[in-house]
Amino acid sequence: MADEPAVGTIDPDEVAGFARQAARWWDPEGEAKPLHRINPARLQFIRDRLASHFGRGATSLTPFTGLSLLDIGCGAGLVTEPMTRLGFTVTGLDAGAEMIAAAQAHAEETGLAIDYRAGTAEELETTFDVVLALEVVEHVPDPAAFLAAAARLVRPGGALIASTFNRTARSFFLGVVAAEHLLGLVPRGTHDWRRFRRPSELAAALRRHGLGLKDLAGLRYDPLQDRWSLSRDIAVNYLFFAVRPTA
Repeated sequence: MADEPAVGTIDPDEVAGFARQAARWWDPEGEAKPLHRINPARLQFIRDRLASHFGRGATSLTPFTGLSLLDIGCGAGLVTEPMTRLGFTVTGLDAGAEMIAAAQAHAEETGLAIDYRAGTAEELETTFDVVLALEVVEHVPDPAAFLAAAARLVRPGGALIASTFNRTARSFFLGVVAAEHLLGLVPRGTHDWRRFRRPSELAAALRRHGLGLKDLAGLRYDPLQDRWSLSRDIAVNYLFFAVRPTA
């Protein structure tokens, strides 16, 4: 699979690389350690923006009961499971069969009912109230095609939340040079700076498919506390919240 060319929204080399990490995806000290660390900040952004958008009580344990959510590139379920606990009816989608197997096994262990599927966004026909694409855009060979596929799955009145890297000099140094080569936070070759996307580029791509940008937030890392938090600085990592009007 690793020798096949990158086609459409799937890069076989990327899928194979993540497949090798599947068994340790839920290990907070394993290859997915950066995602475990960044997850609380991502979940805060998702919950707050969606509670406001759908008019759901932020103090409820399951504020999103009755709403559907698709997690594209779900991996082994680091975000998929919390979204299920918040009340969403969740579909987890990943191109890697190994990741889906790990996700299904973990969901069974924790007693969560999640519809996990191995496949791509282009293959789906169902629309959802919410579509997530977290740390996915920078791993696909054709971001415009991927965003078109993801946008198509957002129903009227629904929302899309993506997170990715900005294409700046600082993101190259911190996201590639420092993270991969100096600090070893992620395996070398995890990121290709040429696939990073500026917020304006994502906004333009989604606008062509009927979604409008509503909010942006940066993600800032504090090395002394080993903690991520939301920030106004979007020069490196950022979260993107867009919605489709009801009419």
